[in-house]
Amino acid sequence: MEPAGRRAAQGGEGASAGFGGGQVLKPYDSFIRAHLRFYGYFRGEPQAPFILPAPRWPVECEVIQETIEHIEWVPPKPEPFCPPMGPEQALYTLGVEQGTVVYHSSPVLQGSCFTCARVGGAPGPLSSPAAPLEGPQDTTLLFESRFESGNLQKAIKVGPYEYVLMLRPDLYTAKHTQWFYFRVQNTRQEPLYRFTIANMAKPKSLYGQGLQPLLYSQRDAQSRGIGWRRVGTDVRYYRDSTGEPPMFRLSWSVRFPHNGDTCFFAACYPYTYSDLQRYLRALVADPARSRYCAVQALCRSLAGNTVYLLTITSPGGAAGKRVVVASARVHPGESGGSWAMRGFLDFLLSSHEDAQLLRRLFVFKVVPMLNPDGVVVGNSRCSLAGRDPNRAYGKALPGSFPGVWHLRAMVQRLLAEREVVLYCDFHGHSRKNNVFMYGCDAGRDGTGTRLRQRVFPLMLSKNAPDKFSFSSCKYQVQKSKEGTGRVSMWRLGVSHSYTLEVAFSGSTLGERLSSHFSVQDLESLGHLLCDTLLDFCDPVPAKLQQCLVEADALLQRQMGREPGSGGSWSDVSPSELESSTSGSDSSVSEGIPDDFHSPDRPVSLHVPLFLRWQECRARVEHGDRECRYPSDTLPPGTDGATQEEAAAETESKECPAPNKPEPHQHPGIQFFLVSRVEVLVLERSPEPAPVSPFPGELEQRMAPVPQQERCLELTLEWPFPGYLKQGMAAVPPGEGISWTVAQALRHTASHR
Repeated sequence: MEPAGRRAAQGGEGASAGFGGGQVLKPYDSFIRAHLRFYGYFRGEPQAPFILPAPRWPVECEVIQETIEHIEWVPPKPEPFCPPMGPEQALYTLGVEQGTVVYHSSPVLQGSCFTCARVGGAPGPLSSPAAPLEGPQDTTLLFESRFESGNLQKAIKVGPYEYVLMLRPDLYTAKHTQWFYFRVQNTRQEPLYRFTIANMAKPKSLYGQGLQPLLYSQRDAQSRGIGWRRVGTDVRYYRDSTGEPPMFRLSWSVRFPHNGDTCFFAACYPYTYSDLQRYLRALVADPARSRYCAVQALCRSLAGNTVYLLTITSPGGAAGKRVVVASARVHPGESGGSWAMRGFLDFLLSSHEDAQLLRRLFVFKVVPMLNPDGVVVGNSRCSLAGRDPNRAYGKALPGSFPGVWHLRAMVQRLLAEREVVLYCDFHGHSRKNNVFMYGCDAGRDGTGTRLRQRVFPLMLSKNAPDKFSFSSCKYQVQKSKEGTGRVSMWRLGVSHSYTLEVAFSGSTLGERLSSHFSVQDLESLGHLLCDTLLDFCDPVPAKLQQCLVEADALLQRQMGREPGSGGSWSDVSPSELESSTSGSDSSVSEGIPDDFHSPDRPVSLHVPLFLRWQECRARVEHGDRECRYPSDTLPPGTDGATQEEAAAETESKECPAPNKPEPHQHPGIQFFLVSRVEVLVLERSPEPAPVSPFPGELEQRMAPVPQQERCLELTLEWPFPGYLKQGMAAVPPGEGISWTVAQALRHTASHR
């Protein structure tokens, strides 16, 4: 749709003055700057974009020295789905027990959680996970996956040309097996090979609806310029008949194109952290595109890999411009999101007149890879915290989920300065075809607001009729999705916050009926998203009004009403309008790993939060929510324990003062930090009172509370000096009413 008002909004893109962008994170105050410096998230200066260090791996991971790169190629015509092979059930049981293990590579983890990382992974010589060939006549395939985004754990030869494969679960977890990417060598052209991945996690998959795996042949790439292509016959997805919890099998047959070839298999087109770095290096080196784009470090991941932030706008500054925020690859196994993101960036930085207009109208803040650690090690869903970071936005723990914490902090700061017109998080989907969106409709807003939530997806469906399915879009905000990016940004105040879901397979619409998406298709989504943004923000309201009327008519029909019959949607719950969203195998947050919160493994140098007393009850509060403490003293996005669920209130109870020779009872208020540290605030007193010191060098101190404000900023400081069996919450002294500092009781005792 060509917006009627685009020309009216256009103007000169300005002089060629260089745009350097703003700081990644503004100086909040002394304690947050100390925190950021301590963990390397913020150095006070943007990281030099020309310095793109090699990826850092957990020290348990072996990494081969070869550089893995693939050419880009678009098939001359869309690749069709393969015919469905009937019900998803086990046709026969492969004799794994009688098979021969020909490849086994599994990191020997040094504990239940991530500890440290280095470039190149594990030090020392590499092991030999593949069984050696017995001679030139040995037809055994040679497997390898110890490279970026690879994750094959074991290969078992159960027949002359038949193999059972086991994927490595996400590091520091025992599950999340979906993404696969591995190499095979010593191929033969004539035989029909059969591969079975025996530990897929999801009960349903697009492999049962025509999706085929991807194959890459190095010989074809070098001699014919052919890259990734869909292969496989007799593709089946079915439940394993043995074992609990149930696992699922993916099987396919294939013939290799050449003898003695090196080939790769993948679930979707790989896009690694090094691929992103190569893209950014080329971007920064381009004098035209770099005028509009500043590449900076948003933060560093747990392993020390840079989470990049791109600021895109026309030269001359950002005054008066609204903001669009986009992110991708919070789930590392959803590589299609990175290709769509690359198309988005390519168009925004192009010389197209619509791209020029977008740069004049908006400031784009783009985080192209939120979870680089997960991408590097080949995880499907998690970061090195062993948890799904797209369920962690509400926790706001920079030490466990630095990417999402700093993204949320940035958006919160932006909202204090200007309007954020759109947030879009790019994902992939393994169980539904086409492209679609998840939005936010809590059911409390009026009819106009609820209909407007559906306008952007409806416009995108008109711009991409053969790829985007409006009927697949969902808007219900489920409790299990409160920690997602789209819901978190919506709660902050971004009125149009969406997840863009790109199917692993392809389209069932229009001219692309029953065909796989190519890289070109995925990249085109970025252009289409930009085009839709201009439609959505068109100063001439004709298209917006048309889509509002159409969305209302669609909902009327869905509810069994006559179109045009009127009536309000404000009293209709979202669950009545749609079924719940699907596609996540990690809907419920699994909490924060305990290992990230011991005194010898500091999570954060300072965790600020506010307490407000209401008679004998204490409530944890956000600096900007009902608390009159100046909001600019709290770094954006630093919630501490301020979620609605985490801000628990309990009645006061009797509890002993810690480490006293004689038990001494104090009335106290008990609550829990998100970081799983139990904090007990002891009695209030108008004057400081002496207390016994804790073992070690640190003593219990008094916490000041301004009498007029009736609230307290409490800071937990880690690590503590001295030898402590239990941590302690330390609060600096000051003026006003004093409070006895709380004991911070660890759930499991630990020592420094």
